[in-house]
Amino acid sequence: MVKLSTLCRRADAHDDAALSLAWCVDAASPDRVALLTGSLDESVKRWMPGDGEARPSDLTRVHAYVGHTLGACALDANAAGSVAASALDGVVRAWDAKTGETSAAVESAPGESWGVKFDPTPGSTLLAIGGGTSQSVRVHDARDGERKQTLELPATTAETPKNGRFAQSVAYSPDGKRIACGAMDGTVAVFDVKTGKCAHTLAGHVAPVRDVTFSPDGKTLYTASDDGYAHVYDAHNKSLIESLSGHKSWVLSLTASPDGTALVTGSSDATIKLWDLKTRSCAQTMTDHSDAVWCVRFSPDGAALAAASADRSVSLFNFA
Repeated sequence: MVKLSTLCRRADAHDDAALSLAWCVDAASPDRVALLTGSLDESVKRWMPGDGEARPSDLTRVHAYVGHTLGACALDANAAGSVAASALDGVVRAWDAKTGETSAAVESAPGESWGVKFDPTPGSTLLAIGGGTSQSVRVHDARDGERKQTLELPATTAETPKNGRFAQSVAYSPDGKRIACGAMDGTVAVFDVKTGKCAHTLAGHVAPVRDVTFSPDGKTLYTASDDGYAHVYDAHNKSLIESLSGHKSWVLSLTASPDGTALVTGSSDATIKLWDLKTRSCAQTMTDHSDAVWCVRFSPDGAALAAASADRSVSLFNFA
């Protein structure tokens, strides 16, 4: 049975709510992994997990990046060591994780830059940005900010316009060929990157889709919604496989384990739930936080889980 156990918790990791997380692999030393956290306190902090008995036992702050006006609501990092953060002021900043040097600042109107995700294809520096009120996904090159592609959210039906289809969350498939975008109306659009067209739309949620992620094999898409459910979809056949219930409030974030055995969700009910994907049932509920859990992310090797909370803390858990 899959299981989480608490490793450490930094109670005052930030001066305000911690909203976002990303694990960053050191391109020069792939065995070293840093944790990045973004907050309403307008900083992005870089932490190095300390070594316990072959597992992280603490978080040591290495550096803080500032200048993210109104807070960093989304973070991602790629294998090459590039990092991107989306701020609530509408600016997405990309920089080198090691030097801290900014490579690009993609500006838009407030409310038009939310989720950010890097193309996982080796060597790629493409960055997908959930376009909020623009109702699109914008793909930029993180090296210079140049826009490469705009993926427009389609109307939900031929008769119904796309008004209200606020583009909130984004995810690349593991092969980089598809982009999923969760919208405020509860739908998820899946785009073919090569053609730039919407391949299909997934329905089932009745509230905003806060987070989306593909399974490691790309066959399944997981979604987190304000309706209190996490959904499991067949990413190719457009069908809803399972609706996972158990949270008492919004499901704000989710992350799939690299080995494909588990899903973890974070909620505004202040809990973290571990789901066994073999049985599609809740295996465990963690109550380490006292306020909304805004972001959960597995480490690249799947051995650890990080969580960021509105209670200003960041936690690490062992996964086995």
